[in-house]
Amino acid sequence: MNLTLKQLRYVTAVAETGHFGRAALACNISQPALSQQIQTVEQLCGTTLFDRLKGGARPTPFGAEFVERALGLLRDADALAAFAMGHAGIPERAIRFGLIPTVAPYLLPEIFPALQAGLPGLDFTVSENRTEALLAGLIDGSIDIALIATDPPLHGPHLVSMPLFADRFVLATSCDEVTVEPVSLSALAPERILLLDEGHCFRDQTIAACQLDSDTGPRTFAATSLSTIVEFVANGQGVTLLPQIALRKEATDPRIAIHQLRSPGAERLLRLVWREATPFGPTFERIGATIRGTRPALSD
Repeated sequence: MNLTLKQLRYVTAVAETGHFGRAALACNISQPALSQQIQTVEQLCGTTLFDRLKGGARPTPFGAEFVERALGLLRDADALAAFAMGHAGIPERAIRFGLIPTVAPYLLPEIFPALQAGLPGLDFTVSENRTEALLAGLIDGSIDIALIATDPPLHGPHLVSMPLFADRFVLATSCDEVTVEPVSLSALAPERILLLDEGHCFRDQTIAACQLDSDTGPRTFAATSLSTIVEFVANGQGVTLLPQIALRKEATDPRIAIHQLRSPGAERLLRLVWREATPFGPTFERIGATIRGTRPALSD
């Protein structure tokens, strides 16, 4: 029995995420099925690839070397597949585009008409996931480009990161609250700041901007979406930071008041990321330039 490229992608996803469950999510497969495939590879190798730890998985010394060799093979396979499908740097299949949840619902309505008008020969399939899963998808080849709001990691396959634009943060409160503008982040009561749940990069950025303890404990409410948080804010149950691109959708409730932050404020830098080993780099750069061009409309 021979190793397959799909099995190699599963192995590298576990190594990248350090967790069987997160790797299964990134590979769009059930965790039992992924674990079975990893065990099959280990049987073929005659040894284990990962130490199974209480909080995740770590490559064994043999596993680390296996992963390094597997990544090289996958890069070559991806390059060959892209070469076979491509013509003059333009893919003949749909581009698999991943976005983080705090960007997708706010940016897609703006950028898709622009992409269709400016790049009419391209098709897209879109998925929404957290940063960690998107980066794993770039590494295992399940997505082509990702729109994220953090620096990509330096380890693993080299990723090209194209800055798009800065997305400023504002403060959302209930209209019933008396707030002096511009608002100083240091003046906010930490226990009143509502956060997204763990795993969202915007949660980490809010914690950093407001200089909260990284261990926020039971005093904070954790939500799965900004829309949920805004509803709690409207009901006077706390305050939250919102990214500028979310205001057209999240700041329409008349019970919500939006306040500017005192300098230097806070912001995030949106980035388009793809693997360096692709023949479609010029096409992805055109996509990034088109997204950049939507920025004036988003800031109206």
